[in-house]
Amino acid sequence: MSQHKMVFIGGAGNMAGAVIGGMVASGYPADSIVATGRNAEKLKEFTGKTGVRGSTDNLAAIRDADVVVLSVKPQMMKELCDTIADEVSTRKPLVITLAAGIPLAAYQRWLGAGVPIIRAMPNTPALVGTGVTGLYAGEGVTDEQKSVATQMADAVGIAIWVEEESGIDQVIAVSGSGPAYYFQFMESMIDAAEKAGMSRADAERLTLQTALGAAKLAVAADVDVAQLKQNVMSPNGTTERAVKRFQEGGLPELVEHAMRDCAARAAEMAKELDK
Repeated sequence: MSQHKMVFIGGAGNMAGAVIGGMVASGYPADSIVATGRNAEKLKEFTGKTGVRGSTDNLAAIRDADVVVLSVKPQMMKELCDTIADEVSTRKPLVITLAAGIPLAAYQRWLGAGVPIIRAMPNTPALVGTGVTGLYAGEGVTDEQKSVATQMADAVGIAIWVEEESGIDQVIAVSGSGPAYYFQFMESMIDAAEKAGMSRADAERLTLQTALGAAKLAVAADVDVAQLKQNVMSPNGTTERAVKRFQEGGLPELVEHAMRDCAARAAEMAKELDK
């Protein structure tokens, strides 16, 4: 794993904290990582747990950084960029943003032309090392810099590069928001089992373990998920009847429409945040 001095602004937050933890666990030297935050007590607790260095001064932290990772809420991003723009535009470190919805054009205005920027869209399973991170590189990003972003994403799951910035909206629709789709389905299964007479605790235990097992089987199998579904179904059996009910109820079309709406909203947010 190549080593660069990396500064995570907002590094003690959940998502950045998960990435840092994954990198350190994967062998990235903790003393090459700096996490910044406004809450000194929380930052001290985080650095004590991970071994990385901490700072409450963003500008001081990035002065000799090779990579600056921006991990603050989208609504706070412009204010942050304004405070570090002079340093970033002069030195031009690689900037990786973990914030959803803000297009590269906005960062280029806020940080200055010529700054290499990568948009990264991780999802919440990164918190347990099974995340997906969509990545898009702006102009001027080198292969070595792309490798840094890939290593960062691989530390908490897998990395997927998209060729067009609009591809990030599709990543959001599939993996960024995707965990909530599965949580919704799990919730519905748990509710249905409880209504049928099962205890809530047993319904939750069975549902979550089944979801985990199905996902692991799908990852390990050498056939696609359509075939895995068929493997569970017997002609005129219990599973077939349940799956037919899903199909007759329009589940495939509903999923497609929901994902389209998600991607459309991501595009709308980009326009709103770019104003």
